[in-house]
Amino acid sequence: MTTPLGVGLAGCGAFGAYLLDAIAGLPGVRVVACADPDRDRAAALARRHGAAVCPDAAALADFPGVDVVALATPPATHADLAVGALRAGRHVFSEKPLATSLDDALRVEAEADRSSGVLVVDHVLRYNPVLRMLQRLRGEGLLDPLVRFAFENDAADEALDPGHWFWDPAHSGGIHIEHGVHFFDAARALMGSDPVAVHGTEVRREGREPVGAVDIVVATATHPGGAVATHTHSFTHAHRAERQLMRLDYGFAEARVTGWIPTYATITALTDEDGARRWEELPERAADLLAVPGLRPHGGERVTVTVERDAGSAAPARGRGVVRSVPHRVTCVADLGGEARKQHVYAESVRAAFADLLRCAADGATPVADAASGRAAVAVAEAATRSAATGRTEPVPAPPTFERAV
Repeated sequence: MTTPLGVGLAGCGAFGAYLLDAIAGLPGVRVVACADPDRDRAAALARRHGAAVCPDAAALADFPGVDVVALATPPATHADLAVGALRAGRHVFSEKPLATSLDDALRVEAEADRSSGVLVVDHVLRYNPVLRMLQRLRGEGLLDPLVRFAFENDAADEALDPGHWFWDPAHSGGIHIEHGVHFFDAARALMGSDPVAVHGTEVRREGREPVGAVDIVVATATHPGGAVATHTHSFTHAHRAERQLMRLDYGFAEARVTGWIPTYATITALTDEDGARRWEELPERAADLLAVPGLRPHGGERVTVTVERDAGSAAPARGRGVVRSVPHRVTCVADLGGEARKQHVYAESVRAAFADLLRCAADGATPVADAASGRAAVAVAEAATRSAATGRTEPVPAPPTFERAV
């Protein structure tokens, strides 16, 4: 970019401030304006970044010098603000979810498809080095197609007081939409397909505030080719008791990824001699395997591989109709620094997503986390929410005709 793009931030709460800190110093960006219903909060954040205060979020699209409208407002506001900015020819960086209903997500996607502006959804897992590495290994044939994606999220409710908008589906869309979209999108990226049907379950609070609020949800999504993805989210824990595990079943290999912002993964694989040699070469390629454009590594990232040769018989092994000789056992660890580096990886993933917007604004390419990705995640989330209410497995609506490739 020869001329920096001016950013107008809508929503100056904790995440809005986090976003501006994450993109600070990113080449091609300058913060121009901040908008928030709390004008004092907007003024304080604007002072930190040398920006002006805009009267309201909807006015950012017409504010002098604003080229990118960044949305860090509650979920129910995203669709209207995104459509307004795109119609004005602005670029949009939207916190997830893209919208709180599929109809609204389709409306945003249609506007993005015909607008001169670029839209990126802050699906940070798309920009995570561990998941990028797994996609690369799948592309190189070291991992087979996913048979099963399973994510378990024991998340904190410690900072979610009973009056928080999170608990109100009118503002958040509910847990599947407000939070689950991250992982519906990750499953889509890793599986390379949209699910065709989903079954949802929800649990409501009894005897604890807010009484009757949904705090545990489960969704089981069926993907083409006989693959399945299961998503569990429980907002019931103290911060220090949070736990997350993503288990990926590739048939002859398995990956276990920890943290909702992944910083560590262990892959175990059964392979032949040619495969063993290829796995052993991975540590030398660690920087390329973990590379995400716009994400600055801290320097302590590591990929290690150990191979236990002749760990089993060389006789053919069969699984789901696939027959191979796989006598060697591989253990591969991708380590971004563990939990201590979570905030670094999170901030850098947000930065990488914003850098993706800047690149696409410059060269006309399609972002990794585009409007189609945002709409697809909302489609699964809405179907899962509907299924929990009806008790039936619900179909996931097919993509619109202007759908771009995964």
